[in-house]
Amino acid sequence: MDKVIVTVAVTGGQTTREQHPGLPVTPEEIARAAYECYNEGAAIVHIHVRDPKTGKRSMELEHYVETVQRLKAKCNMIINLSTGPGGQLTVGPDNQPQMDRSFMATPEKRVEHVVKLKPDLCSLDIGSSNAGFGVFVNAQAVIDKMAEMIKQAGVKPEVEIFDVGHIQIANRLIKLGLVGKNAHFQLCMGTKMGVPATVRDAVYLAESLPSGTTWSIFGIGASHFPMVAMGVLMGGHVRVGFEDNVYFKKGQLAKSNAELVQHTATIIRDLHKEPASVEEARKILGLS
Repeated sequence: MDKVIVTVAVTGGQTTREQHPGLPVTPEEIARAAYECYNEGAAIVHIHVRDPKTGKRSMELEHYVETVQRLKAKCNMIINLSTGPGGQLTVGPDNQPQMDRSFMATPEKRVEHVVKLKPDLCSLDIGSSNAGFGVFVNAQAVIDKMAEMIKQAGVKPEVEIFDVGHIQIANRLIKLGLVGKNAHFQLCMGTKMGVPATVRDAVYLAESLPSGTTWSIFGIGASHFPMVAMGVLMGGHVRVGFEDNVYFKKGQLAKSNAELVQHTATIIRDLHKEPASVEEARKILGLS
């Protein structure tokens, strides 16, 4: 494939302004950052929202509504809303949950903004995994419910793969009809307790995905741009942005999300391919 879709994840839920003072936090800042990335070649924006006052992760519908409205007024970028928040369970050394430090929500709350706003795409985390705070929880019943509501809303899920076993879970969802056979996957490489960002693991995951599907890849931190190159070389698509990495190179903060996208476009062209336009990305992903 000669066209490579570039997704930008401009803020995420974990990155802080202590890590990068230019982190987009308010709906206006998030929409502006996405638009700047669109102008550099990003076709998709993956959106988390923050509490504008505290900068902390948020699930408030009003923040999603404002962010989406502001971005749609600027451009026709493909919008991918996160459904990840709401599954963070903090566990103490006594193996007891610490609910006052957890961030848990019902399946209905986790997809409320997707049902209301009906974006082109939304993320769907389908597996549980260890994390520094405890456990990122995605139980089968919750996954099934979220997938069902996303399907009923007419939104295409981007299935997140943080570990090898998650592909088995995805195959089950496809078999049940909760996720389409033309599913789109995100290979999440280099998280602290997930799949390492190595050539071997990237190839293995990509070759293990169901036939007839599409995929994108990202790498955390220092693996950010190497995984971009891997995605291009293997015929996939790529993701960059402050959610995954705030550095342009070792010891040098990126000026903006747009600078990361600009460099990604350079890598793609150096490998004799081109960033996909929004219209081309829609065709590749089978979006209306």
